[in-house]
Amino acid sequence: MTDVDLRKLRYFVAVAEHLHFGRAAASLHIAQPVLSRQIRALENELKATLFERDRRSTALTPAGRQLLADAPSLLAGAEALRRRVRRAARGPRVFTVGFMPGLIVTAAVRELGARHPGLSVELVRTTWEDQVDVIRDGRVDVGYLRPPADLRGLTVRPLFTEPRVVVLPGDHRLAGREGIAAADLADEHLLQNPDAVPEWRDIGVEMRRRNRPAAPVFHSVEEKLEHVAAGRGLVILPLSVATFYTRPDIAYVPVEDLAPTAVHLAWDAARRNPLLTEFAEIAASEAAAVPR
Repeated sequence: MTDVDLRKLRYFVAVAEHLHFGRAAASLHIAQPVLSRQIRALENELKATLFERDRRSTALTPAGRQLLADAPSLLAGAEALRRRVRRAARGPRVFTVGFMPGLIVTAAVRELGARHPGLSVELVRTTWEDQVDVIRDGRVDVGYLRPPADLRGLTVRPLFTEPRVVVLPGDHRLAGREGIAAADLADEHLLQNPDAVPEWRDIGVEMRRRNRPAAPVFHSVEEKLEHVAAGRGLVILPLSVATFYTRPDIAYVPVEDLAPTAVHLAWDAARRNPLLTEFAEIAASEAAAVPR
């Protein structure tokens, strides 16, 4: 696999995603015959047929499905390498930290900078959708993660856990309570993917409806809170996120029988930069010093 041309691999992913050579070629801005030749060349290199194709359809073979499962990590690793090399070529050393909403990482960042005066420590705010992607493609060196997250290929350092709360419209019947049970929310509509709240599959009445609405796609905490304030449903968030985004038209209430959520520090397991382990020790020390 180390001899596979990454350009051909990108071409393969495009065809696998579209399952149509014409549309894939258009997305890549190349001619379809060129794309077909590149895919044939890749199949020759791998000694495997990747697509079943006829005049009406294109489908992945078992070998193609396996390559599609592995290709994103290979391409992300190559992109990460390019980013790090470009950063190193620009001059002063840079160390970039990704952090999720509600997390305050100032103390750890300042401590690393103080220990290494020639190091530029930069920050990137991430989301539930890209928190792992930015590590794999090299946009950040290390990231603070919240579950659920795909941790394959990462070195993970647990930092702390915190309670989860339900965020409700300010005039909701449960707003103002000091605490509730998850069962109190059974008839409500969850405005997020149930994978983020696994317990919802057991308590949510809507999970047993055939025509239950799909969870909308949100790109920020602010979008979620706007929908909650408008009375369209509820979200479950870590306590630190809810308190960070406090506003007068919503309320957050602890859910006493939901398991706490974790915050981890993670980085690419293949990397051996000593700054990674140093920052992890600093982050763990700072997290332990904060009362929870």
